[in-house]
Amino acid sequence: MIEIENLVKRYGNVYALDDVSLSIGEGEIVGLLGPNGAGKSTTMNILTGYLSATSGSVCVNGIHILENPKAVKRQIGYLPEQPPLYPEMTVKEYLNFVYELKGCTLDREAHLAEICKVVRLEDVSHRLISHLSKGYRQRVGIAQALIGDPPVLIFDEPTVGLDPKQIIEVRNLLRTLGKRHTVILSTHILPEVQAVCERIIIIDRGRIIANAKTEDLARRLEDAQSFRVKICGPQKEVAAALREQSGVAKVEALPERDGESYVFIVESMSKVDIRRSIFTLCAGKNWPMLALEPIGTDLEQIFLRLVEGEKAEKESKKRKGKR
Repeated sequence: MIEIENLVKRYGNVYALDDVSLSIGEGEIVGLLGPNGAGKSTTMNILTGYLSATSGSVCVNGIHILENPKAVKRQIGYLPEQPPLYPEMTVKEYLNFVYELKGCTLDREAHLAEICKVVRLEDVSHRLISHLSKGYRQRVGIAQALIGDPPVLIFDEPTVGLDPKQIIEVRNLLRTLGKRHTVILSTHILPEVQAVCERIIIIDRGRIIANAKTEDLARRLEDAQSFRVKICGPQKEVAAALREQSGVAKVEALPERDGESYVFIVESMSKVDIRRSIFTLCAGKNWPMLALEPIGTDLEQIFLRLVEGEKAEKESKKRKGKR
């Protein structure tokens, strides 16, 4: 759906983007992460046609942005961090205005009614935008991005300033939209990426330093894995049997209990996957296994370690170059 190859954006001798290449498939929900000044906004602005690149290529749904920029813009619905709303308009007036502005050819009444239903704006469609809460204004911003039914949706910090209930509602909406659209989510809220996105792209100083699923990123940083296992069986016997399994480095029996089941923390040896052997053990002993959950590095730690590691690597190269 989206192909970016060798993208460069330079301001004099400063590189906002330095040879960025990435591919996003149809129907993916992808999180774009990075510290301030990393190049996230530059990437989105080039992708949406608001900014030109120094070099490289961007294709959306097979259309090259330099060859047919208007056609590419029709493929994209964009919600900037500050939604482009007109507070003196009603929701209905505003959506009709955007419909005309985009030159949409879909049946106006049916299309706008469907969008209002999806983002749950039916009850406020005749109210002035200035009288809406922050959460509803954010929904109106999402609604304008959906006009024209673009296959690609780009959201920049969609839940900033919302209360916890509104955040949950917007996250659920993003997951729903991901069933019909390719979604790119740029945010600083790391739990939001874990809750919504299938894949994470981390960009720092204009370069991509990670592009993978969350669990795969964690695996890159950890040689060993730990699991929280809940097993129905005699605690001491279960713990002893777990310790005897090949690849198991450590077993800790926790004091908590759930009915007839006990909870254990099981740590593997370096680069050994012990999940299958634990399952086989429990099946052979007729011990029902009620849970097997990985205990990994959370996204915040992954993000910091990757960014700091990239920074340290660049500083090391600079020092070597001066010798």
